[in-house]
Amino acid sequence: MARLDRYMLSQFLLLFGFFALVLVALFWINRAVLLFDRLIGDGQSALVFLEFTALGLPKLILTVLPIAAFAGAAYVTNRLSGESELTVMQATGWGPWRLARPVFVYGLFVAGMMSVLSHFLVPMAQAQLSQRESEISQNVTARLLTEGTFLHPGENVTFYTRQIDADGVLRDVFLSDRRDATEGVIYTAAEAYLVRNGEATTLIMVDGLAQRLDRTDKRLATAKFRDFSFDISALVSKSAGRPISASNLTTLSFFTSWEALSERSGDSLGTIAEEFHSRFAQPLFCIVAAMVGFATLLLGGFSRFGVWREVVIAFGLLIAIDGFRGALVDEVLTDPGRWPLMYVPALAGGLLVAAELTLAARPGLLRRRRREAAA
Repeated sequence: MARLDRYMLSQFLLLFGFFALVLVALFWINRAVLLFDRLIGDGQSALVFLEFTALGLPKLILTVLPIAAFAGAAYVTNRLSGESELTVMQATGWGPWRLARPVFVYGLFVAGMMSVLSHFLVPMAQAQLSQRESEISQNVTARLLTEGTFLHPGENVTFYTRQIDADGVLRDVFLSDRRDATEGVIYTAAEAYLVRNGEATTLIMVDGLAQRLDRTDKRLATAKFRDFSFDISALVSKSAGRPISASNLTTLSFFTSWEALSERSGDSLGTIAEEFHSRFAQPLFCIVAAMVGFATLLLGGFSRFGVWREVVIAFGLLIAIDGFRGALVDEVLTDPGRWPLMYVPALAGGLLVAAELTLAARPGLLRRRRREAAA
């Protein structure tokens, strides 16, 4: 690789790292706020929050890689053009196709990173995340043992305890059960205990009052009790998730009978086909994103005011290609035999880049067309 190739490649990778870091930080903050509110509000510790955040990072990075690849290519090309470095390179005899070589290598670097993420890291992280979500969803103690806070361990269920003693006794308990559309029940008790019996969990309330409101005839019935047991197992989702899911499997697991995999996971053949081929199509899209960012700006030529107009055009082209890809996904989900459609957007992007580089290599043709359009 020539020295200029290494120089351009180093600039691309440097800016790619910068944009990837910024985008991951922005997306992470937005997701972390929601995750923090949900987990901490349910009584989870900060360690659980950090664990969930770490397990969600691979998928987050996978999302921002194409954007970072495009941003790095566009920024470096704009800077090289603004500082006349591209002009010097072209004066030495480098044409657009020759200049595109380090950009293509840069795209291959990003595609390699995305391949490792999509084939291995993201599925393994998602599988672990699903397992931890299942464990936490069944952890009644974590959902209920938070004093001084109104909690919602289930839909239309509210729980409150003023104090939790060192021996596990819950003081001044309030439980509102509104799951039945015809009636609502409110339990209050001086103290309560959580008792585990195998898979079942029971809340034993002592010295309390039950208030039952019949919404049909608007009648309120009250009853005092000395002790009352309430099965709260149903308050926590029993869904442990499917044993497997196509998105949680590494790519090596797909090299088997898809019919058997569909029966085990419950996913349709279209979902499995889309998941499998998207892991190969997405890295190709990274190459297209980098090449579109470079070729479109190179087509704009030198300008003292920069090539920001071409940046907007390139970004619009990238959105159009990605939107086209999203439309074809539905076709594959409907009919798994149409899996070659997953690679059509990358092919269309490659043809677009080839056309732009050809026009950049023949600037006279482009200027003549502009003069004819003006005339």
